[in-house]
Amino acid sequence: MTRLYRGPLLRASSFLLGLAVALCGCASPGIQLEELARQQNHRTVTLQTTGFELRAVLPNAGQPDSRLRVYLEGDGRAWITATQPSLDPTPRDLLVARLALADPRPSVYLARPCQFIQSPDCGPHHWTEGRFSQTVLDSLSEALDWLQRQHGNSDFELIGYSGGGALALLLAAERDDIAQVQTLAGNLSPRRWTQLLELAPLQDSLEPLDRVERLRGLPQRHLAGVEDRVMPASLLAAYAAQLGPADCLALHRLTGVSHQAGWLERWPQWRDRPVACNAATVPAATPNETNSRYLY
Repeated sequence: MTRLYRGPLLRASSFLLGLAVALCGCASPGIQLEELARQQNHRTVTLQTTGFELRAVLPNAGQPDSRLRVYLEGDGRAWITATQPSLDPTPRDLLVARLALADPRPSVYLARPCQFIQSPDCGPHHWTEGRFSQTVLDSLSEALDWLQRQHGNSDFELIGYSGGGALALLLAAERDDIAQVQTLAGNLSPRRWTQLLELAPLQDSLEPLDRVERLRGLPQRHLAGVEDRVMPASLLAAYAAQLGPADCLALHRLTGVSHQAGWLERWPQWRDRPVACNAATVPAATPNETNSRYLY
């Protein structure tokens, strides 16, 4: 009788626990990422690089294409308060993963060092003042090398969200196989960003605008939300002014979009548009967007 009684009870308890987790969103971000990948016929993998292990999400089925899109995660939960670094920078909102997995083009989601995976080499320095360091950049570059060997693509398009935007630009300045960069709420200039928000300088981080000669020839589109208070849209103008003459630069401020809200709805309208490479071919703004190229 004991077995007959406990079996159904345990099954019911497990069901209720699973239901509670689903309803309250209590599952860890790592479990949520794995479930999201499974639902979209993708798989999570761990990439071993020199500096860190990196979590990535790849399609299960091969999608041969000469170009591979890689979505770079943002800074995640870098700080708990204005003065206290987080002990775990894993993003609690899987926005970037959702954008990547919803993309019909061959696409990969790539997390940042120490996100989803904790190791002895990880410390707050890697997601605070050193979040854009050469060590972090080298780790991501190794991940791209691995993806290229697996996928067989000739080049990459990098999609960077928030702090992932700075890393996308830095990777493009270092590598010769980055065909295009697009950013969403991207940190285009960590130096200018910390000045604008009166934050402590990121002393051990690299600055994309120190590499303007490499970036001026890069086809790039940067989207910013007008309602974004984390990464203000005014950074677009500051970036363009310091970048200087660039033939393939498109900058857009989107109304009704904040740092996290609005991107799932608006990104599909932009992701496959060709980047205009001269002023004559810049498309006119729609009522819901502002082409900031004309506002400087």
